Amino acid sequence: MKRPPPAAAYRRGMTGQTTFSLRPIAATLAATGLGFALIQLDVTIVNVALPRLGRALGASVDMLQWVVDAYALVFAALLLSAGALGDRFGARRVFRAGLGCFALASLGCGAAPGAAWLVAARALQGIGAAAMLPSSLTLLNHACEGDARLRARAVGLWTAAGGVTIAAGPLIGGLLIAAASWRTIFLVNLPLCLLGECLTLRVAETGRAARAPHLDLAGQALAIVALVGGIGGVIESRPLGPLHPLVIGAAVLAAAGGAAFVRCEARGRAPMLPLDFFRLPGFAAAVGFGFVANLTYYGVVFVLTLYLQRTLGYGALAAGLAYLPLTATFIVSNVASGRIIGRFGTRRPMIVGALVAAAGYALLSGLDARTAFLRMLPGFALIPLGMGVAVPAMTTVVLSAVDKTASGIAAGVLNAARQAGGAVGVAAFGAFTGGRIVAGLHASVLAAAVAMVSAAGLAAWGIREAASAALRVESG
Repeated sequence: MKRPPPAAAYRRGMTGQTTFSLRPIAATLAATGLGFALIQLDVTIVNVALPRLGRALGASVDMLQWVVDAYALVFAALLLSAGALGDRFGARRVFRAGLGCFALASLGCGAAPGAAWLVAARALQGIGAAAMLPSSLTLLNHACEGDARLRARAVGLWTAAGGVTIAAGPLIGGLLIAAASWRTIFLVNLPLCLLGECLTLRVAETGRAARAPHLDLAGQALAIVALVGGIGGVIESRPLGPLHPLVIGAAVLAAAGGAAFVRCEARGRAPMLPLDFFRLPGFAAAVGFGFVANLTYYGVVFVLTLYLQRTLGYGALAAGLAYLPLTATFIVSNVASGRIIGRFGTRRPMIVGALVAAAGYALLSGLDARTAFLRMLPGFALIPLGMGVAVPAMTTVVLSAVDKTASGIAAGVLNAARQAGGAVGVAAFGAFTGGRIVAGLHASVLAAAVAMVSAAGLAAWGIREAASAALRVESG
């Protein structure tokens, strides 16, 4: 039996029509939205600082890739365990611990004396982010009390908070670097983490799952081996060459670690990745969609930053301003996504959003060493427009597929796939550039366009229309 919606979420107007309000979950939405915004901000705020970091710390391009990917890699590797921790010990407690770790790591990044220190501190940031993200979705899901319409609107706004900051990250980074130094892009997190801790005090703790999973140490270790091996091999293939023994060894390690991880999770009594989730309607398709979406976005933004600053000669602030259209479009599409999902379900927004993003990437294939900024605008507008519509629908599919008590693990699976995709995108698209940034950009955006068309096909095939229609009826 479907649980009744939160009583305060709906009000009867003078015309007799029912109106909708997010006020009952406003505190939870504010705290979790800020947490997600912090997580996403540190994905892209570092991009415009890369040339400055390279000069200040003597870092090569492959080391700069590690500065970006150390965060995404650790984030992806630990998300599943973090989701289990939230379900076992309480999402609010784990969320607050993540905020504290993120603040400490940000201080370490801001004080980094060298590139290796910065990479290590970025990895610590990834630990904090991993603790925050699945717990934030668990808190939001519990606050919605099982109501699909409320959850769709809330997830849309939560996604908007992250979408805006991931798009605005380069602009914020450019402003901070122009006003002070590259260190401020990390130190700015400290007051935001403090605000997050204060906001979380007003959020109710979730109940603990009756059969919360134990920590799967063997599975966690194998996941780290597979991800580090795979992504490390791709990053190092550019400076060392694809046939270098270290690169080949990393590929073998990744393949062996991945196979052992699947075997471990299939046979374990308390796996951190319940493989049964992938038999649920739409779950596997949504997770695959998320992997591709982040792979394309993170990878293209990394290459675009090198293109804007090293090829076109933009400064950090000018490069940040160039990304401003992404911010505006993300705001509009994310905020509208809840209504779109409520009216059309989840399948069609995912398909259309992926195709719109693919068109945006394809439009960037005409950029060259003398391209004017206006020529970039159509692509810069379409990419976040499509992503902003598709990603909340994808997230809704995952949360709708599982029981509420397992929402932390489900969110961890989805976002582990997304962050792994982002790390792969930076590694692979960064390897395209070599010494030829324009050619690398062309290869990257065309690969991204093809990948997003494939993601649209995955959604069309894997998201059942019946499930999508059920959500639409329940939402209305």
